[in-house]
Amino acid sequence: MSSARYEVHGNNTAVITMNNPPVNGLGHELRCGIVDGIDRAAADPAVKAVVLIGSDRAFSGGADIREFGSPKSFAEPNLLTVIRIIEACPKPVIAAIGGVCMGGGTELALGCHFRVAVAGAQIALPEIKLGLLPGAGGTQRMPRVIGVEAALNMILSGNPVPSEKLKGTALFDEFIEGDLLAGALAFAEKVVADKRALKRIRDIKIDYPNQEAYFQFARNMAKGVAGPFPAPFKCIDAVQAAVSKPFDEGIKVERAGFIELMGSPESRALRHAFMGERAASKIPDVPGDTPTRKIARVGVIGAGTMGGGITMNFLNAGIPVTMLEMKQEALDKGMATIRKNYENSMKKGKLTQEKLDQRMGMLKGTMSYDDFKDADLIIEAVFEEIGVKEAVFRKLDEVAKPGAILASNTSTLDVNKIANFTKRPQDVVGMHFFSPANVMKLLEVVRGAATAKDVMATVMQVAKKIRKTAVVSGVCDGFIGNRMIEHYGRVAGFLLEEGATPAQVDKAMEKWGMAMGPFRMGDLAGNDIGWAIRKRRYVEKPSIRYAKFADRLCEKGRYGQKTGKGWYLYQAGNRKAIADPEVEKMLEDYRKELGITPRKISDAEIVARCIYALVNEGARILEDGIASRASDIDMIYLTGYGFPLHRGGPMLYADEVGLYNVVRSMQEFAASSGDSFWEPAPLITKCVAEGKSLTSA
Repeated sequence: MSSARYEVHGNNTAVITMNNPPVNGLGHELRCGIVDGIDRAAADPAVKAVVLIGSDRAFSGGADIREFGSPKSFAEPNLLTVIRIIEACPKPVIAAIGGVCMGGGTELALGCHFRVAVAGAQIALPEIKLGLLPGAGGTQRMPRVIGVEAALNMILSGNPVPSEKLKGTALFDEFIEGDLLAGALAFAEKVVADKRALKRIRDIKIDYPNQEAYFQFARNMAKGVAGPFPAPFKCIDAVQAAVSKPFDEGIKVERAGFIELMGSPESRALRHAFMGERAASKIPDVPGDTPTRKIARVGVIGAGTMGGGITMNFLNAGIPVTMLEMKQEALDKGMATIRKNYENSMKKGKLTQEKLDQRMGMLKGTMSYDDFKDADLIIEAVFEEIGVKEAVFRKLDEVAKPGAILASNTSTLDVNKIANFTKRPQDVVGMHFFSPANVMKLLEVVRGAATAKDVMATVMQVAKKIRKTAVVSGVCDGFIGNRMIEHYGRVAGFLLEEGATPAQVDKAMEKWGMAMGPFRMGDLAGNDIGWAIRKRRYVEKPSIRYAKFADRLCEKGRYGQKTGKGWYLYQAGNRKAIADPEVEKMLEDYRKELGITPRKISDAEIVARCIYALVNEGARILEDGIASRASDIDMIYLTGYGFPLHRGGPMLYADEVGLYNVVRSMQEFAASSGDSFWEPAPLITKCVAEGKSLTSA
């Protein structure tokens, strides 16, 4: 069946209906179908006009993401060719726009002679979000119909604009009330009856005085927000070409910018993240049509920082929550904190009093497990100790109704062991939220050996409802994120032994793009947490080597921000890290004890050792089947650990550097440190031998 349906209405108007669900992505088959329809209409003397229309949901969402990176995405007729054919059609072609009209879909509409729309249609040129610019004339045609400044704002933001906000511009010839197709057909009849001249946007002249000053201002503004991304500047160049050059010359500037950006590492990173987020929502052995369980009421155990944050996610999504604590004082404090958070949002204009009251009205506090008897999903956020978890899950097994999903917010503990504290391991799953849970996008969904498929499908659906990026992990110590970050921190500890300072390591990593260096991150999370894990490791995995200086710090009670001292000093009410001479003196004494003569360490070495530690452990996680795909690992690091978006995640970054080069660096680190960790993971060695990348392996 063709992606484009051709019909003639009323004997004189051909209708080409785009039919490539879900959003009429402009795949090769659909592009061919549109061209065939235009050619057919042009050749039929009975046809006087053509209407190009999509579905109620979408005119077209642009490129078909299923063809990304494949030869089909560039095959002729490409979108530029399709638009050229539409413009050259001797009969009026009318775009009838409803629902989503984005990217290439918007450019397709701009290539038509006339455009009609319904109110509420969403118009956008979002290519900048993939590190690109509109590549089929969007930067040249949009300024000609809505004005230079409005067009540049739309292109630089990438955000959709409701069609009614563009009423009165040359973008739309008429707004349709009622049925879009009927209205478009009536408009087509008027165009034919009035013998209206065919309008080609490319022929509109732009008169924009003082354009040099405006575009310089735009570039100055972009410097503050573009960061490492080149796309904003290329967008400005292309729109300026629309103002200062003939149309065909402007198209050349646009096309050159598009091709350059398409080959840039920043755009590859953004496209990888875009595809990775979609891939993460799919579990290989859980079909998309798996029935899900109804989640109408949620229970949360723990009213502290984590429990309160988890609770807010569900209240924000309109799902009632019962929150449990063991002491009235702790419960009252947790309820008050949630209210205060909402009041702060209200002061910033992000929430109304009505919404605040509505959300707080859905929250019930309790000190009795019996109040969970009607809950469909119960999430524990209690102390990270297996004995505490055991007591909680044995109690839940007694009170929860059959079919209720029992979730642990554990960040490292064995979900299989937790599941076996119940008589219903098939209903137990890990839901690892990241702090602050009401802000951080990541949700690590830990699949136990017995976790039922419908539980997995339900949790992934719930994650979407509470606006989380959910990534599935298998069961291992630390799951995906924390298993990798442990080695990142471990390697950073050895850098201190060898001569670096905490501030040097943190600054090197932050300059490279990490949101926070390892030592500032430790102070924020609490150094005592890492200490507890290390003490467990000393017993369970004595073969893993650690620098012991972090333990010395913790022995002095330097747990970080919560104690005012950690790797850095902190002043009351201020999170700014201040270098502490006492820590530097402790480091000097520690090195002398070990007989280490400190050496100068470059920022490049700091970055390579810390990031390649993530890469090597990530490859082992893939080998172990803990992660399904490399992009899942990257999504965890992009959304939960402050990894720089323009680098695409540790696995993609390794591919960009070249796995051969990564292996050579690891071999150097192994030789200088004697740490067996630096033996490249077999998957990396295999990829190098076969000329493959981690993200495609």
